[in-house]
Amino acid sequence: MLGLAATTLLLLWLFSAILTPFVLAGCIAYFLDPVATRLTRMGMPRGLAALLLLGGMMAAALLVVLLLYPLLIAQVGTLLARLPSYVASIGTAVQDGLAALEERLGPEVMDTRLRDLAVSQVGAILAFLGTAATRLIGGGYALLSVFTLVVVTPVVGFYLLRDWPRILRRVESWLPRRYAGTLRQLAHDTDRVLSAWLRGQLLCCALLCVYYAIGLSAVGLELGLILGIASGVLSFIPYVGSMTGLGTALLLALGQFGTWEGVGMVAAVFVTGQIVEGYIIYPRLLGDRVELHAVWVIFALFAGGVAFGFLGVLLAVPMAAVIGVLARYWLRRYLESPLYLDPPRTGL
Repeated sequence: MLGLAATTLLLLWLFSAILTPFVLAGCIAYFLDPVATRLTRMGMPRGLAALLLLGGMMAAALLVVLLLYPLLIAQVGTLLARLPSYVASIGTAVQDGLAALEERLGPEVMDTRLRDLAVSQVGAILAFLGTAATRLIGGGYALLSVFTLVVVTPVVGFYLLRDWPRILRRVESWLPRRYAGTLRQLAHDTDRVLSAWLRGQLLCCALLCVYYAIGLSAVGLELGLILGIASGVLSFIPYVGSMTGLGTALLLALGQFGTWEGVGMVAAVFVTGQIVEGYIIYPRLLGDRVELHAVWVIFALFAGGVAFGFLGVLLAVPMAAVIGVLARYWLRRYLESPLYLDPPRTGL
């Protein structure tokens, strides 16, 4: 098993540059397999069900690109045009706030050099965020080439989705007969945890994208659409994504409105979103089925991104789910073993 794991990691490292479309296709096939299975049970051929599902997904993705991409490009242009005024407004607000603190706390706590340093750092952070957003939207296809996105991934996804039950039966036939029952149970547990987290989290991200985009645009934030979509997507990373979106939105609101009332409205949108996510969306979509702790997911996503880039991000959650299931299995075995249950011997 250790040799197989080492070989797998070596192959991932060697072919990481070309594996992204295949892993993405596998994620799509895994996500759509329950729907395809349901259509097959209703009498539709598996190949036709796979073709309809992939075609519908591609049409929906194309519609989203045609509708949203021009709006996002326009908002990036707005950001570039307004960025100097945003920096100036934020610098003025921060400087006024630090001056008020200096008057209240005294110059021995807040001196002029610290105040000037804070103002310059806020401007640098906002300029960096604007440049990063421009590169992300303007060069988004650098992550996945147009050819890969439009041709390779759907084709591979169709064949994987069509043959998914056959692939699973073939892999199951290769299992060692002595441990086949245990391995099947571990695979079932991994599928239960992974499917609950992945499907629930994707639906949660989609709902948050819509909510944040509508909410931030409704309160008058000029970049509400792009920031709302980005905040919803980043919520895939628990806590880190929502806090990043909140901090960016507050800075942009301070730069645009220049008043704390506008900042308060933007903060209210995010606080309401977090309440709805934590008490309505997350419990209803995921409930108690998810056994992946948020800290473990955050570590897995960052570790996968550092090790293999975008490919590592795609593989991070499945690998975390597998490791979690194996760790719980080994813990149960240990708690049932004589090493844990055998009482210590006393005397001779």
